[in-house]
Amino acid sequence: MPIMEKEPARDQGSQVLPKVSVPPLKQTLDMYLRCVQHLVKEEQFKKTKAIVEKFGAPGGVGEVLQKKLLERRDKTNNWVYEYWLEDMYLNNRLALPVNSSPVMVFPKQNFRDQKDALRFSARLIRGVLEYKALIDARALPVDFARGQLAGTPLCMEQYYRLFTSYRYPGLKTDTLKVQMNTASSVPEHIIVACKNQFFVLDVTPNGKQLNETEIFSQLEKILKMSNNAEERLPPFGLLTSDGRTEWAQARDVLTKDQTNRDSLALIESCICVVCLDEPCGLEPRDTTRALLMLHGGGREKNGANRWYDKSMQFVVGMDGVCGVVCEHSPFEGIVLVQCSEYVMKYITGTPSKMGSAASVRELPPPRRLLWKCNTHIQGLLTAAGDRLQRLVNNLDMDVFTFDAYGKEFIKKQRMSPDAFIQVALQLAFFKCRGRLVSTYESASIRRFQEGRVDNIRSATPEALAFVKSMTDERVAYTDSEKMKRLRDAINAQTNYTIAAITGMAIDNHLLGLLRISKELNLERPEIFCDETFMASNHFILSTSQVPTTVEMFCCYGPVVPNGYGACYNPQSNHILFCVSSFWENTETSSAVFVKALNEGLLEIRDLCNRSSAAASKPADSKVANSSKGAGQPQKSGK
Repeated sequence: MPIMEKEPARDQGSQVLPKVSVPPLKQTLDMYLRCVQHLVKEEQFKKTKAIVEKFGAPGGVGEVLQKKLLERRDKTNNWVYEYWLEDMYLNNRLALPVNSSPVMVFPKQNFRDQKDALRFSARLIRGVLEYKALIDARALPVDFARGQLAGTPLCMEQYYRLFTSYRYPGLKTDTLKVQMNTASSVPEHIIVACKNQFFVLDVTPNGKQLNETEIFSQLEKILKMSNNAEERLPPFGLLTSDGRTEWAQARDVLTKDQTNRDSLALIESCICVVCLDEPCGLEPRDTTRALLMLHGGGREKNGANRWYDKSMQFVVGMDGVCGVVCEHSPFEGIVLVQCSEYVMKYITGTPSKMGSAASVRELPPPRRLLWKCNTHIQGLLTAAGDRLQRLVNNLDMDVFTFDAYGKEFIKKQRMSPDAFIQVALQLAFFKCRGRLVSTYESASIRRFQEGRVDNIRSATPEALAFVKSMTDERVAYTDSEKMKRLRDAINAQTNYTIAAITGMAIDNHLLGLLRISKELNLERPEIFCDETFMASNHFILSTSQVPTTVEMFCCYGPVVPNGYGACYNPQSNHILFCVSSFWENTETSSAVFVKALNEGLLEIRDLCNRSSAAASKPADSKVANSSKGAGQPQKSGK
């Protein structure tokens, strides 16, 4: 269960945000049927339709659950928040790296030597402390929605969890703890990982925060201490890379010893983790850096130089491979982006405040965290390392920069860039597999108190009609028919996006109804046992737009064994895609998907260009009207 010291909903600017609604039951059930009809066989759909109609019938179980859900809405700031957090993250037993934790990959840094890397790290830590000071002072400007329905103030709660959260492993479910008290007693330390050893860097010794020169000097001491082979301890960070139940069991073993309890307490209360990585000896292409950020390259490289439970881990490789690993349960990607961009701008933009070494005050040296190990724990470390290695060997990643066009071209077509890219992803999948599948696109519901996300189901009937017109070799569709279907698909996607960001999508609602039925100890309603429901929640395509304004990119792994993760970052004249899948599954291949995506994006561009050319010929005015018929100009993004 998430444990938080609750505060009242804070004013955003000057107004309290509205509570997220519970959509009308009939609306959700109708939308659900529309989302799944074209993705399942006809026989199966007939069965599903009957089940759904029974569930939603007057006096049926759906009405009972809906009434309880409405009562829950009245009693809570956000009726779905805890249900969603447990379902999406805390109940999930998979290892955090690759499966759950997204990463931010920074441009490769060109460090001249180790000292240069430590200077960069010292500036990074100063940048983090300045950003944290803004958060602590409640001085971050309120975010306002961009893209669809722009201008609404957004909930800022997630920012207050950036440096105060820790995800404890549990045997059945994890616990997200957030320290809400901003009392001066809160520990002010960072954990520095170096050569799989962990060190405590007190950033406010004697009540005065370290300056950049002092941080640099402390990092030099840490590096020196980590080189001392006699004092080197086993790689305990590996345990946090394991499945959550395995890590919970291992943690129970560790905590039998006071030394281990003390070390864990210091890690669990830190501001963040800074990982000083060894050179990995690999060519630093985008794809390689993405892989190394996601899993550290396993125990032979930097995979044990991590502590995955902590929300923010800043990685600085001595070879210039840098980025951020984030534990996803406390906040969404946009918060990771804002923090990462602030820190990168701080590093590159502020003149160095490095004073002379003489100006460094006498500081207590950083402390190495100590661990007590025995043969049992040694066995757990080996097993965790083996499982991490399998994950490393399994991840198939392809970071692809599509440079034929970007947002500008799409906006010229009077289309939303996000909707356009989603339709292109559907086309790519269809080219690979000849069908569409249940697709997840995260939609922010931060317009509401404590809002996180709901799901945009991008595999719409309109998207299917469009991709068929682009790939069917038996029927020759005219350009104007393809163009109409493209606009219909983009409009359907845009309308679903608007529904989702205004709290009217179906996934959170269905989850709420299911959870209420469990709380009432009812037999699981048939709608939630139906194979259509199971398939509709198995997201073979998991997608997310994570745009940045500073050069960097986000990526993550697939959420199911036979799936793809597709994260994209649209820029003015290019689009960066990070496509991930698993080698162990023979149905998926990131390279094959990227090839289909590239082809599809070029085909859609050519279609748009041919249609525009036809429309600008005066003689073809009739064609012009028909190809422009569908779709009004759309704003971009979400």
